[in-house]
Amino acid sequence: MLKRLWLVFAQVCTICVAILFTVSTLRPEWLARGSSGVAGVAVMPLVPSIASASLAPATADAATARPQATSYHEAAKRALPSIVKIATSAQRRTRNPLADDPTFQRFFGRQRDESNAQQLVGEGSGVIVRADGYILTNNHVVEGAQQIQVELTDKRVLSARVIGIDPDSDLAVIKIEGTGFPAITLADSQTLQVADVVLAIGNPFGVFGNTVTMGIVSALGRTQLSETNVFESFIQTDAAINQGNSGGALVNTNGDLVGINSSIFTRTGDFSGIGFAIPTALAKPIMEQLIATGEVKRGYLGVNLGTVTTEIAERLALKDAKGAFVGAVLDGAPGSRAGLRVNDVIVEINGKATTDRTEAVNSIAMVAPEQTIPLKVVRQGELVELKVTLGTRPRAKR
Repeated sequence: MLKRLWLVFAQVCTICVAILFTVSTLRPEWLARGSSGVAGVAVMPLVPSIASASLAPATADAATARPQATSYHEAAKRALPSIVKIATSAQRRTRNPLADDPTFQRFFGRQRDESNAQQLVGEGSGVIVRADGYILTNNHVVEGAQQIQVELTDKRVLSARVIGIDPDSDLAVIKIEGTGFPAITLADSQTLQVADVVLAIGNPFGVFGNTVTMGIVSALGRTQLSETNVFESFIQTDAAINQGNSGGALVNTNGDLVGINSSIFTRTGDFSGIGFAIPTALAKPIMEQLIATGEVKRGYLGVNLGTVTTEIAERLALKDAKGAFVGAVLDGAPGSRAGLRVNDVIVEINGKATTDRTEAVNSIAMVAPEQTIPLKVVRQGELVELKVTLGTRPRAKR
């Protein structure tokens, strides 16, 4: 009897397996419907203890831990009143180039002087740096201007005059008459780090009014961007900068000034994500000199400095390729009188370490003429200390 029951059971199991195989092969959706009441819904664990009990709090914690979107409204609100629109104009007289040609005069006679006046206009931006109306901008914004108009954020339009220009750094200071103007706060650009968030504020194309764009600090200490700028150490940013933004502000997330927007790199004429600003560490002392005296006087060493390449470092047995290489020394110049020699490598100026040529040139230029400062140089593997009394740097010919 048991043997017969076992045989029936085995036959039933065989038939069920055969049916299951047939259904799974020909109609698999039947099995999907049977496994869950709603197609596509994942089956949750049935045990509500540790797994399910901790699920809701963990999800909530993850949501609160997720970084929230940050607004820079307060930074922009603080800086915007200090940014102005600058409009310049000048007249240039032109004369027919054929008027003085002998052949032309033989056929048409000597012409009267009928030179034409051509009106030149320009637009840019500026930053109010003092409540008594001093404005910092780019030299190329106001250079050659005969009339300068400044439009404030409250729509007042005031005449301005040039206090001083510095073509070597592309900076200028102009002034509007009055008091109580909203001056921006200057921050130390040396505290900036790559990937810090910055805002660029200016008047793009001279038609849109004050505009705020956001980006990050892409790089620091950019040099060799222009043949006209002798002193460079640009902040590179991807915050949108366009024509008309020149002289405007680059501010940090507190709304403090860290740079003056100056130029862009582009192959098309449009903004390509690479803009440059003059850092306040370079601009502030120049601005202060322009306000005080109307000009900038820089220290002068009288040597030809170069970059310490890997080859130079190996030839001079230097530990690393840092410092400024002395390629030539001008006879009778301050550097010569102080004892500088060709092949010296300047590693420290006025107590501050010098890592490259650009840093050395800027450091010397920032010291007032006739001041005596210490230098440290590496000479034939030895550290040598010198004292140099700087001269006055000659103006670059343009």
